[in-house]
Amino acid sequence: MQRATSLEQRIDAVAHRILQGAPIDGFRAGVVEFSVFVLKQAWACVFGAALLLAIVAARLWYPDDAALARNDALTLTAVAIQIAMLAFRLETGRELWVIVLFHLTGTAMELFKTDVGSWAYAADGILRIGGVPLFSGFMYAAVGSYMVRVHRLFDLGFTRYPRRWLTTVLAVAIYANFFTHHWFWDLRWVLVVCIVLLWSPTIMHARVWRRTLRLPLIAVFAGVSAFIYIAENIGTWAGAWAYPDQVESWQPVSLSKLSSWFLLMIISVVMVTWVYPPAPPAGPVENDEGADAAASAPSEIVQAPVTGAAPVPPEPPRRRRRRRAGAGLPS
Repeated sequence: MQRATSLEQRIDAVAHRILQGAPIDGFRAGVVEFSVFVLKQAWACVFGAALLLAIVAARLWYPDDAALARNDALTLTAVAIQIAMLAFRLETGRELWVIVLFHLTGTAMELFKTDVGSWAYAADGILRIGGVPLFSGFMYAAVGSYMVRVHRLFDLGFTRYPRRWLTTVLAVAIYANFFTHHWFWDLRWVLVVCIVLLWSPTIMHARVWRRTLRLPLIAVFAGVSAFIYIAENIGTWAGAWAYPDQVESWQPVSLSKLSSWFLLMIISVVMVTWVYPPAPPAGPVENDEGADAAASAPSEIVQAPVTGAAPVPPEPPRRRRRRRAGAGLPS
Protein backbone atom coordinates (compact mmCIF):
# COMPACT_ATOMS: atom_id res chain seq x y z
CA MET A 1 0.00 0.00 0.00
CA GLN A 2 1.41 3.37 -1.01
CA ARG A 3 1.45 6.25 1.45
CA ALA A 4 -1.06 9.04 0.96
CA THR A 5 0.28 12.39 -0.19
CA SER A 6 0.55 15.22 2.35
CA LEU A 7 -2.60 16.87 1.00
CA GLU A 8 -4.51 13.60 1.19
CA GLN A 9 -3.43 13.15 4.80
CA ARG A 10 -4.88 16.57 5.67
CA ILE A 11 -8.10 15.79 3.81
CA ASP A 12 -8.25 12.47 5.63
CA ALA A 13 -8.02 14.18 9.02
CA VAL A 14 -10.87 16.56 8.12
CA ALA A 15 -12.98 13.68 6.79
CA HIS A 16 -12.56 11.73 10.02
CA ARG A 17 -13.70 14.70 12.07
CA ILE A 18 -16.78 15.00 9.87
CA LEU A 19 -17.53 11.28 9.98
CA GLN A 20 -16.85 10.91 13.69
CA GLY A 21 -19.88 9.34 15.29
CA ALA A 22 -21.32 8.08 11.98
CA PRO A 23 -23.54 5.02 12.45
CA ILE A 24 -21.93 1.62 12.16
CA ASP A 25 -24.79 -0.23 10.48
CA GLY A 26 -28.17 0.43 8.95
CA PHE A 27 -29.26 2.66 6.07
CA ARG A 28 -27.32 5.74 7.18
CA ALA A 29 -24.13 3.72 7.44
CA GLY A 30 -24.68 2.52 3.88
CA VAL A 31 -25.15 6.10 2.70
CA VAL A 32 -21.86 7.10 4.36
CA GLU A 33 -19.98 4.22 2.72
CA PHE A 34 -21.50 4.99 -0.68
CA SER A 35 -20.66 8.69 -0.35
CA VAL A 36 -17.04 7.93 0.56
CA PHE A 37 -16.83 5.52 -2.40
CA VAL A 38 -18.09 8.16 -4.85
CA LEU A 39 -15.78 10.85 -3.44
CA LYS A 40 -12.77 8.56 -3.67
CA GLN A 41 -13.60 7.73 -7.27
CA ALA A 42 -13.95 11.43 -8.07
CA TRP A 43 -10.61 12.14 -6.37
CA ALA A 44 -8.96 9.37 -8.40
CA CYS A 45 -10.39 10.81 -11.65
CA VAL A 46 -9.27 14.41 -11.02
CA PHE A 47 -6.64 14.40 -13.80
CA GLY A 48 -8.95 12.94 -16.42
CA ALA A 49 -11.92 15.05 -15.32
CA ALA A 50 -9.89 18.28 -15.50
CA LEU A 51 -8.60 17.41 -18.97
CA LEU A 52 -12.07 16.47 -20.22
CA LEU A 53 -13.49 19.75 -18.88
CA ALA A 54 -10.74 21.62 -20.73
CA ILE A 55 -11.63 19.82 -23.97
CA VAL A 56 -15.34 20.64 -23.58
CA ALA A 57 -14.58 24.26 -22.63
CA ALA A 58 -12.39 24.63 -25.72
CA ARG A 59 -15.26 23.36 -27.88
CA LEU A 60 -17.80 25.74 -26.34
CA TRP A 61 -15.84 28.94 -25.78
CA TYR A 62 -12.42 28.91 -27.45
CA PRO A 63 -12.45 31.41 -30.37
CA ASP A 64 -11.77 29.98 -33.82
CA ASP A 65 -9.63 32.97 -34.80
CA ALA A 66 -7.41 32.93 -31.70
CA ALA A 67 -3.68 33.45 -32.28
CA LEU A 68 -2.95 30.26 -30.35
CA ALA A 69 -4.42 27.20 -32.02
CA ARG A 70 -6.95 25.26 -29.99
CA ASN A 71 -4.88 22.06 -29.99
CA ASP A 72 -1.85 23.98 -28.73
CA ALA A 73 -3.97 25.57 -26.01
CA LEU A 74 -5.15 22.10 -24.96
CA THR A 75 -1.55 20.85 -24.85
CA LEU A 76 -0.44 23.75 -22.64
CA THR A 77 -3.49 23.20 -20.43
CA ALA A 78 -2.65 19.50 -20.07
CA VAL A 79 0.92 20.37 -19.09
CA ALA A 80 -0.40 22.88 -16.53
CA ILE A 81 -2.74 20.23 -15.07
CA GLN A 82 0.15 17.80 -14.71
CA ILE A 83 2.32 20.41 -13.01
CA ALA A 84 -0.53 21.29 -10.65
CA MET A 85 -1.01 17.61 -9.79
CA LEU A 86 2.58 17.50 -8.53
CA ALA A 87 2.70 20.99 -7.01
CA PHE A 88 -0.43 20.45 -4.92
CA ARG A 89 0.68 16.96 -3.83
CA LEU A 90 -2.06 15.17 -5.75
CA GLU A 91 0.47 12.73 -7.20
CA THR A 92 3.78 11.38 -6.02
CA GLY A 93 6.98 11.45 -8.05
CA ARG A 94 6.87 7.67 -8.42
CA GLU A 95 3.38 7.82 -9.83
CA LEU A 96 4.58 10.41 -12.35
CA TRP A 97 6.92 7.86 -13.91
CA VAL A 98 3.99 5.47 -14.43
CA ILE A 99 2.01 8.26 -16.08
CA VAL A 100 4.93 9.15 -18.36
CA LEU A 101 5.05 5.51 -19.46
CA PHE A 102 1.34 5.66 -20.31
CA HIS A 103 2.00 8.87 -22.21
CA LEU A 104 4.74 7.33 -24.34
CA THR A 105 2.92 4.10 -25.17
CA GLY A 106 -0.26 6.01 -25.97
CA THR A 107 1.49 8.51 -28.23
CA ALA A 108 3.18 5.68 -30.15
CA MET A 109 -0.22 4.12 -30.80
CA GLU A 110 -1.69 7.49 -31.78
CA LEU A 111 1.03 8.04 -34.40
CA PHE A 112 0.29 4.70 -36.01
CA LYS A 113 -3.51 4.87 -35.80
CA THR A 114 -3.75 8.36 -37.29
CA ASP A 115 -1.37 7.34 -40.08
CA VAL A 116 -3.59 4.41 -41.11
CA GLY A 117 -6.75 6.51 -40.80
CA SER A 118 -8.38 4.95 -37.74
CA TRP A 119 -9.15 8.45 -36.44
CA ALA A 120 -7.95 12.01 -37.06
CA TYR A 121 -7.27 15.29 -35.27
CA ALA A 122 -7.70 18.83 -36.47
CA ALA A 123 -4.67 20.00 -38.44
CA ASP A 124 -4.11 23.23 -36.52
CA GLY A 125 -1.28 23.94 -34.10
CA ILE A 126 2.47 23.43 -33.98
CA LEU A 127 2.74 21.36 -30.77
CA ARG A 128 2.35 18.08 -32.57
CA ILE A 129 4.18 15.05 -33.96
CA GLY A 130 2.99 14.34 -37.47
CA GLY A 131 -0.79 14.38 -37.34
CA VAL A 132 -0.94 13.90 -33.55
CA PRO A 133 -1.26 16.91 -31.23
CA LEU A 134 0.74 16.44 -28.05
CA PHE A 135 -2.29 16.73 -25.77
CA SER A 136 -3.45 13.31 -27.02
CA GLY A 137 -0.77 11.55 -24.97
CA PHE A 138 -2.17 13.18 -21.85
CA MET A 139 -5.48 11.40 -22.43
CA TYR A 140 -3.67 8.09 -21.99
CA ALA A 141 -1.78 9.61 -19.06
CA ALA A 142 -5.16 10.41 -17.48
CA VAL A 143 -6.01 6.70 -17.55
CA GLY A 144 -2.65 5.96 -15.93
CA SER A 145 -3.25 8.61 -13.29
CA TYR A 146 -6.59 7.04 -12.38
CA MET A 147 -5.08 3.56 -12.19
CA VAL A 148 -2.29 4.46 -9.80
CA ARG A 149 -4.45 6.76 -7.65
CA VAL A 150 -7.31 4.30 -7.23
CA HIS A 151 -4.77 1.68 -6.18
CA ARG A 152 -3.69 3.90 -3.30
CA LEU A 153 -7.03 5.42 -2.33
CA PHE A 154 -8.81 2.07 -1.97
CA ASP A 155 -5.84 0.16 -0.59
CA LEU A 156 -6.43 -2.50 -3.23
CA GLY A 157 -5.67 -6.11 -2.46
CA PHE A 158 -6.14 -9.20 -4.62
CA THR A 159 -6.75 -12.88 -4.09
CA ARG A 160 -5.75 -15.47 -6.71
CA TYR A 161 -4.02 -12.89 -8.88
CA PRO A 162 -2.33 -14.49 -11.92
CA ARG A 163 1.43 -14.55 -12.31
CA ARG A 164 2.76 -11.26 -13.57
CA TRP A 165 4.86 -12.79 -16.33
CA LEU A 166 1.70 -14.34 -17.80
CA THR A 167 -0.17 -11.05 -17.64
CA THR A 168 2.80 -9.28 -19.22
CA VAL A 169 2.92 -11.70 -22.15
CA LEU A 170 -0.79 -11.18 -22.70
CA ALA A 171 -0.48 -7.38 -22.45
CA VAL A 172 2.32 -7.37 -25.05
CA ALA A 173 0.15 -9.50 -27.36
CA ILE A 174 -2.75 -7.07 -26.91
CA TYR A 175 -0.59 -4.04 -27.67
CA ALA A 176 0.85 -5.75 -30.75
CA ASN A 177 -2.63 -6.65 -31.99
CA PHE A 178 -3.61 -2.98 -32.03
CA PHE A 179 -1.00 -2.63 -34.80
CA THR A 180 -0.98 -5.98 -36.57
CA HIS A 181 -4.74 -6.38 -37.05
CA HIS A 182 -4.51 -3.90 -39.94
CA TRP A 183 -2.65 -6.56 -41.96
CA PHE A 184 -3.46 -9.88 -40.29
CA TRP A 185 -6.41 -11.50 -38.57
CA ASP A 186 -7.76 -9.45 -35.67
CA LEU A 187 -7.15 -11.53 -32.54
CA ARG A 188 -9.10 -9.31 -30.14
CA TRP A 189 -11.76 -11.90 -29.28
CA VAL A 190 -9.15 -14.59 -28.76
CA LEU A 191 -7.34 -12.15 -26.45
CA VAL A 192 -10.60 -11.39 -24.60
CA VAL A 193 -11.09 -15.11 -23.97
CA CYS A 194 -7.53 -15.33 -22.64
CA ILE A 195 -8.23 -12.39 -20.33
CA VAL A 196 -11.34 -14.05 -18.93
CA LEU A 197 -9.53 -17.34 -18.38
CA LEU A 198 -6.57 -15.65 -16.70
CA TRP A 199 -8.36 -13.16 -14.43
CA SER A 200 -11.74 -14.79 -13.77
CA PRO A 201 -10.61 -16.35 -10.44
CA THR A 202 -9.25 -13.00 -9.19
CA ILE A 203 -11.16 -11.08 -6.52
CA MET A 204 -10.33 -7.44 -5.84
CA HIS A 205 -10.63 -6.17 -2.25
CA ALA A 206 -11.28 -2.41 -2.14
CA ARG A 207 -11.51 -0.75 1.25
CA VAL A 208 -13.97 2.14 1.31
CA TRP A 209 -14.05 3.22 4.97
CA ARG A 210 -15.36 0.68 7.42
CA ARG A 211 -16.30 -1.80 4.74
CA THR A 212 -14.22 -3.67 2.21
CA LEU A 213 -15.79 -4.47 -1.15
CA ARG A 214 -15.05 -7.81 -2.78
CA LEU A 215 -15.48 -7.59 -6.54
CA PRO A 216 -14.61 -9.92 -9.44
CA LEU A 217 -11.73 -8.20 -11.20
CA ILE A 218 -13.15 -8.99 -14.64
CA ALA A 219 -16.30 -7.03 -13.73
CA VAL A 220 -14.15 -4.10 -12.58
CA PHE A 221 -12.29 -4.11 -15.91
CA ALA A 222 -15.59 -4.01 -17.79
CA GLY A 223 -16.99 -1.21 -15.62
CA VAL A 224 -13.96 1.05 -16.01
CA SER A 225 -13.94 0.39 -19.77
CA ALA A 226 -17.56 1.53 -19.97
CA PHE A 227 -16.77 4.81 -18.18
CA ILE A 228 -13.83 5.46 -20.53
CA TYR A 229 -16.17 4.80 -23.47
CA ILE A 230 -18.55 7.47 -22.12
CA ALA A 231 -15.65 9.92 -21.78
CA GLU A 232 -14.62 9.09 -25.37
CA ASN A 233 -18.07 10.06 -26.60
CA ILE A 234 -17.76 13.40 -24.81
CA GLY A 235 -14.29 13.94 -26.26
CA THR A 236 -15.35 13.25 -29.85
CA TRP A 237 -18.47 15.42 -29.44
CA ALA A 238 -16.18 18.23 -28.29
CA GLY A 239 -14.11 17.80 -31.45
CA ALA A 240 -10.88 16.66 -29.80
CA TRP A 241 -10.65 13.95 -32.48
CA ALA A 242 -13.02 12.19 -34.87
CA TYR A 243 -13.55 8.71 -36.25
CA PRO A 244 -14.23 8.35 -40.00
CA ASP A 245 -17.99 8.02 -39.47
CA GLN A 246 -18.02 11.26 -37.42
CA VAL A 247 -16.41 13.54 -40.00
CA GLU A 248 -19.63 14.72 -41.64
CA SER A 249 -21.63 14.93 -38.41
CA TRP A 250 -21.10 13.68 -34.89
CA GLN A 251 -22.67 10.41 -33.83
CA PRO A 252 -22.02 8.16 -30.83
CA VAL A 253 -18.82 6.14 -30.94
CA SER A 254 -19.37 2.60 -32.17
CA LEU A 255 -20.03 0.09 -29.40
CA SER A 256 -17.24 -2.01 -30.89
CA LYS A 257 -14.84 0.43 -29.21
CA LEU A 258 -15.87 -1.06 -25.86
CA SER A 259 -13.78 -4.12 -26.67
CA SER A 260 -10.84 -1.87 -27.56
CA TRP A 261 -11.04 -0.06 -24.23
CA PHE A 262 -11.41 -3.37 -22.41
CA LEU A 263 -8.17 -4.56 -24.01
CA LEU A 264 -6.46 -1.26 -23.31
CA MET A 265 -7.49 -1.61 -19.66
CA ILE A 266 -5.44 -4.80 -19.46
CA ILE A 267 -2.35 -3.03 -20.77
CA SER A 268 -2.92 -0.30 -18.17
CA VAL A 269 -3.36 -2.74 -15.31
CA VAL A 270 -0.25 -4.74 -16.20
CA MET A 271 1.88 -1.59 -16.45
CA VAL A 272 0.78 -0.51 -12.98
CA THR A 273 1.44 -3.93 -11.44
CA TRP A 274 5.11 -3.74 -12.42
CA VAL A 275 5.41 -0.60 -10.28
CA TYR A 276 2.92 -1.54 -7.56
CA PRO A 277 2.94 -5.36 -7.40
CA PRO A 278 -0.51 -6.85 -6.60
CA ALA A 279 -0.65 -7.84 -2.95
CA PRO A 280 -3.16 -9.84 -0.91
CA PRO A 281 -5.72 -7.85 1.10
CA ALA A 282 -4.23 -6.36 4.25
CA GLY A 283 -7.32 -6.24 6.47
CA PRO A 284 -9.79 -8.82 7.75
CA VAL A 285 -11.32 -11.00 5.05
CA GLU A 286 -15.06 -10.79 4.62
CA ASN A 287 -17.24 -13.72 5.59
CA ASP A 288 -19.72 -15.54 3.38
CA GLU A 289 -22.47 -13.02 4.03
CA GLY A 290 -20.22 -10.24 2.72
CA ALA A 291 -20.02 -8.31 5.98
CA ASP A 292 -16.67 -7.26 7.19
CA ALA A 293 -15.65 -9.33 10.18
CA ALA A 294 -14.62 -6.22 12.04
CA ALA A 295 -18.08 -4.72 11.65
CA SER A 296 -19.61 -7.33 13.94
CA ALA A 297 -17.65 -5.95 16.89
CA PRO A 298 -18.14 -2.16 17.02
CA SER A 299 -15.70 -1.67 19.87
CA GLU A 300 -12.91 -3.17 17.76
CA ILE A 301 -13.57 -1.49 14.42
CA VAL A 302 -10.56 0.13 12.82
CA GLN A 303 -11.82 3.09 10.81
CA ALA A 304 -9.79 3.10 7.63
CA PRO A 305 -8.55 6.49 6.50
CA VAL A 306 -10.96 7.93 3.98
CA THR A 307 -8.14 8.58 1.52
CA GLY A 308 -7.08 4.94 1.58
CA ALA A 309 -3.96 5.19 3.72
CA ALA A 310 -3.32 2.05 5.71
CA PRO A 311 -4.90 2.17 9.20
CA VAL A 312 -2.91 1.89 12.37
CA PRO A 313 -3.77 -1.50 13.90
CA PRO A 314 -5.06 -1.51 17.49
CA GLU A 315 -2.72 -2.58 20.22
CA PRO A 316 -3.21 -6.25 21.09
CA PRO A 317 -4.90 -6.84 24.44
CA ARG A 318 -2.59 -7.77 27.27
CA ARG A 319 -2.83 -11.35 28.29
CA ARG A 320 -3.42 -12.19 31.89
CA ARG A 321 -1.27 -14.91 33.28
CA ARG A 322 -3.32 -17.81 34.57
CA ARG A 323 -1.93 -19.26 37.79
CA ARG A 324 -1.98 -23.00 38.08
CA ALA A 325 -3.74 -24.61 40.98
CA GLY A 326 -1.48 -26.20 43.53
CA ALA A 327 1.41 -23.82 42.91
CA GLY A 328 1.31 -22.42 46.46
CA LEU A 329 -1.28 -19.70 45.55
CA PRO A 330 -5.07 -19.68 45.74
CA SER A 331 -6.55 -21.64 42.82
